[in-house]
Amino acid sequence: MSITLSDTAADRVRRFLDARGHGTGLRLAVKKTGCSGFAYVVDLEDTIGEDDRVFESNGIPVIVAPDTLPMVDGTHIDFTRDGLSETFTYDNPNVKNLCGCGESFGV
Repeated sequence: MSITLSDTAADRVRRFLDARGHGTGLRLAVKKTGCSGFAYVVDLEDTIGEDDRVFESNGIPVIVAPDTLPMVDGTHIDFTRDGLSETFTYDNPNVKNLCGCGESFGV
């Protein structure tokens, strides 16, 4: 089981944490939404729950709740820039289908 960050994604998270002045790492979660079922949710996290799984990648703890892990196990997170747009991107081997607009996925 693993979740990994590219160098670029880890640098971006590190800058977010530094600007914020506190935080433990990056939480990766999913929520039900969209036409395919789920969307990724990333947020800076201050605490690690007793049941959370933590994956260290490029010096950044990536925190995942146990109920989310089956949907995101093996995911590689990158950070991309295209003109004025910046976003995290996800290479998730568990994805079976993607929404046409790219906002949601199914497992």
